[in-house]
Amino acid sequence: MSIADLGLFEMRRVSGLGALCELVAEQAARGAAVALLAGGTDWVVEQELRPPLGAPAPGGAGPAAPALVVDVSRLSDLRGISIDGDTHGDTLRVGAATTYLEMRRSDAIVERAPLLARMSRDVGAVQIQARGTLGGNLATASPAADGVAALAAYDATVVVQSVRGERRIPMSALQTGYKRTSRAPDEVIVAVEIALPERGSPWYWRKVGARRAQAISKVALAGVAEVRSGRLARLGLGMASVAPTTALLPTVRALCLSRPLGELTAAEVDAAVAQDIAPIDDVRSTRAYREHCARGVVRELLRQLGAPV
Repeated sequence: MSIADLGLFEMRRVSGLGALCELVAEQAARGAAVALLAGGTDWVVEQELRPPLGAPAPGGAGPAAPALVVDVSRLSDLRGISIDGDTHGDTLRVGAATTYLEMRRSDAIVERAPLLARMSRDVGAVQIQARGTLGGNLATASPAADGVAALAAYDATVVVQSVRGERRIPMSALQTGYKRTSRAPDEVIVAVEIALPERGSPWYWRKVGARRAQAISKVALAGVAEVRSGRLARLGLGMASVAPTTALLPTVRALCLSRPLGELTAAEVDAAVAQDIAPIDDVRSTRAYREHCARGVVRELLRQLGAPV
């Protein structure tokens, strides 16, 4: 599918978030499809895998109907990067239509959420970074999404809105299956919020792929930690391409928080990793290689934190 093919779809723009929610609600009530288009780095590719417009849909249910496509790339309500503080600490808010290039160039993100900035450098090439958005990554819900793994490591919260009001979804509750989320059909992803760790807290990002740019991860690991007196006070993890959803590695996390880092052993770390992942063989890698890489990157993260693994 090329940009010229967009003329085959019904395209609209809206004046603001309220109008967008009303339009999405109307479509949902009718059971009609709607695609919110920001960068299009996932959606445009997906169209190549669908039946041609007007051709029979799978199962013989009539012709495949084109979705209503709403351009949200210029909607100010879905853009922007800000940090607000209160007695509980600082919170970073990133609009859903903010691009990866904007994130890697943001002084606020580079200083306070460096993992997010570093990950943004590895999302495809600069052309993809200039178009791709966090909201698109979250909505597509690919288990290989680098952005989702980084947000999982920060224990981020996804802010969604509909005509019924605003709702906050923890990253741990967002993905419900392969490319499925708990977002309702009438809800729009508005922003992501991160309760920022202490300044200078250690973080980790490792992407294993065929090459550094323009490659989907074979395995990727994001980690954010806070260490006090040899023990982890906080550990957030997100691993891509090793399960039907982004792997949060709960067994690894529980093990590492259970006792001092110096008492962890490689064998028990490897066993915890094995419990938390379910990789497959596909065109990009093999199950065995992914298992090997997953163990390796988790051990590397823990060694950087001071564990003798």
